[in-house]
Amino acid sequence: MTSEGIRPATAADVPAVKAVTDAAYTPYIERIGQVPRPMEADHAADVAAGKVFVTDEPPGGGGVAGLVVVEAFTDHLYVDSVAVRPDAHGRGVGRRLLHFVDAHARALGLSEVRLCTNAMMWENRKIYPKYGYVLVERRVDGPYDRVHYRKRLD
Repeated sequence: MTSEGIRPATAADVPAVKAVTDAAYTPYIERIGQVPRPMEADHAADVAAGKVFVTDEPPGGGGVAGLVVVEAFTDHLYVDSVAVRPDAHGRGVGRRLLHFVDAHARALGLSEVRLCTNAMMWENRKIYPKYGYVLVERRVDGPYDRVHYRKRLD
């Protein structure tokens, strides 16, 4: 178990990782006019590669309430997805996941975290700056209008 009850996902978690991701991103399909990319991810491969970390609610039982998918590069940790089960909203799950990302980056010796979100996911665009993320750029990547952020760690 890692900090704040967050642990690496296991193969047994793959169905829950898919379910939480789908539940978190499905509301955006109509708004952005397409399926958000995290819903199309190969969750089994990401789990097998050690990229997925989950938190149970309540801790130690109750099922996966949230998850983060990350990938380490030589100069930064990239957050590919943050997903929280809708019935777990407002319980600090997302906050714990974002704090974990910082701690994980530091543990890997990385001093920067990067992420992007769809421009139409305005809730995320309000949240990330509250956690120290700075807008870097907005650009279209294929069918996605993305807003890119970074956070430099102390």
